[in-house]
Amino acid sequence: MTTPNDKRGLPFGGSFAITDQIFPDSTDDFCRVYLEWIKSTHENVIRGLDNFPVLAYCNGTTEAFDKFYMKNSTRRFRCYKGEYMYHQATWRNCWPDWKFIEDAPLDPNDAVVISLPFSNTGNEHPATQRLLQFCSDLGIPVLVDCAYFGVCSQIVFDFTYGCITDITFSMSKAFPAAYHRIGLRLTRTDDDDPLLVSNKIGYTNRHSAEVGKQLLATQTPDTMVELYRDKQQAFCKHLGIQPSKTVLFGLDTENKYPEYNRGGIINRLSLHKYLNQDDNIFYNENSPR
Repeated sequence: MTTPNDKRGLPFGGSFAITDQIFPDSTDDFCRVYLEWIKSTHENVIRGLDNFPVLAYCNGTTEAFDKFYMKNSTRRFRCYKGEYMYHQATWRNCWPDWKFIEDAPLDPNDAVVISLPFSNTGNEHPATQRLLQFCSDLGIPVLVDCAYFGVCSQIVFDFTYGCITDITFSMSKAFPAAYHRIGLRLTRTDDDDPLLVSNKIGYTNRHSAEVGKQLLATQTPDTMVELYRDKQQAFCKHLGIQPSKTVLFGLDTENKYPEYNRGGIINRLSLHKYLNQDDNIFYNENSPR
């Protein structure tokens, strides 16, 4: 599709700063490199990602969420309890008829968001496969949020279900790059939605794409897990909780730490402040316990 009212090809078309080539447009290259990086994991299993050939740079996963909402604005939005809070924060103002999946049967006019690994645990949500099959049977569009890819292991990313329309990844959890807003969205077809339009005209965050490429060149998808898994397990033992498949988290299944409840049946403790500290933090009388 052509971009509406695009005059950039004319001598006096477009509107840009006088010198706009400080950062060359490498976002297409970044997207391709990021995709290959994702596929190179040895700690996880990835299936069906080649069914989503349309790549777009996005500002973290958040921008991909917004575009999914726009495309499905006439539907009722659904997610599980404990899901990333951004969805609830958006839906309560703009789509107040949204519901948790646990609170009402799924309907063909719904649209679903689910994180993998699941935001509340860093593991797969136990109903993930059943949900995706049910949504495929009913024709319910699903966005799969893979924001924790890069800090997880033993996760099966199965994208072969027909209901999945959007997949999104981000570097905000794998690396201390959250404020650079580095993300990738994958879709099955080019529907010329606003995110693809902005990518096609190069209206993307070129500086952050370059930062992303540097990170991809120096780390693997499994680096953070391999570096910090032992410390995660030691700290979880110290706290009396269970290690998550996402190295950032420990899981309280006995309600020892109810202040960390996010709406699900498991309390999620984030260990990110402590995993890069000296091992003595586990045994210091002033350390969290």
